[in-house]
Formats: sequence, C-alpha cells, structure tokens
Amino acid sequence: MLMIRLRRIGKKHHPTFRFIVSEKQKDTKGDFLEDLGFYDPHPSPSIIEPKEDRIKHWLAQGAEPSDTVHNLLINKGIIQGEKRKVWTAKKKKAEDGEEEVKPEVKPETKEEPKATSTTEPEAKKEDKVEDKKEETKPEEKPAEPAKPKEENKSEDPVKKLEEKAGEKK
Repeated sequence: MLMIRLRRIGKKHHPTFRFIVSEKQKDTKGDFLEDLGFYDPHPSPSIIEPKEDRIKHWLAQGAEPSDTVHNLLINKGIIQGEKRKVWTAKKKKAEDGEEEVKPEVKPETKEEPKATSTTEPEAKKEDKVEDKKEETKPEEKPAEPAKPKEENKSEDPVKKLEEKAGEKK
C-alpha cells in the first residue's frame, strides 16, 4: 500500500520535512517513489509547499496520506474532509497503578497478615514492601547525631580529640 507521509530532513533541533510517496512498510529514510513538496513548521506561519497536481495524482492512484499529512493537506485546501486526531494525551501509568495497588495492599498487611490466602509470590511482594519500609527508617536516624558534632565546634581542640578517640573505641 502506498502512503504519502513526511520525511524528516534539516538540522539538529530544527527539523524540516518533505512530503514523499513510499510503501507503507518501508522506512521514510530509505527509498521513496516521488518527492511531493516541503514543510517547515518553525516559522510563525509554517511553510507548506506541496505539489498539488502530483498529490492529487497519487491520491487518485490509491495512495493514502498519513494523519499528519491529511491534516496539512486540509489546511492547505488540497483535499476536503474533517481533520484526523493525531495525538492523544497519555495517562501516567505510575499514578494509575499506585492508586489501584495501595488500597489493596495496605488493608491486607494491617488487618489480616496471616489469615489471608495468598500465594507465595504475593506473600513475597508483601515482604519486599515491609523490607523497603524498614530500610527507609535507618536512613533517617544517622542524620540526627550530626547535630551534637556541630555544637562541639566551640569547644577546645583537646576535648575534640578525646571525644574522637572515645568514639573510635
């Protein structure tokens, strides 16, 4: 099946595109049948220079435009119809997954840790969650002893050395 689609050209961080006709399965960086125009999205009114007669020819031959090309051709007035939806916002998987998992895991571990009938992999997951909680607690404790060391700065250097020697033993 033939497709009219965009081929990326241009400099790094400043892409420009060519309208090309190629097989749907082929890569846009590879061979193509014909160059049908140029598109630069960066200037304030974007530059669209399609070869209208050649685009109409390939559409008559059965070539399908990609969604983006379809919308650009409608903007230019080469074809008639409604625009296609090109981009959809994706939901963050981490937020959705956390909301579903947290209510299920917390009641089981607090209310009935031994009475529930869990399989071994589920029990291991619960153990890992508990291990992570235990690992975070020791990380918070070492920050507290740092305060007395700051208070000792005003003391004599001899006392500091004696304290360090006592700590090492």
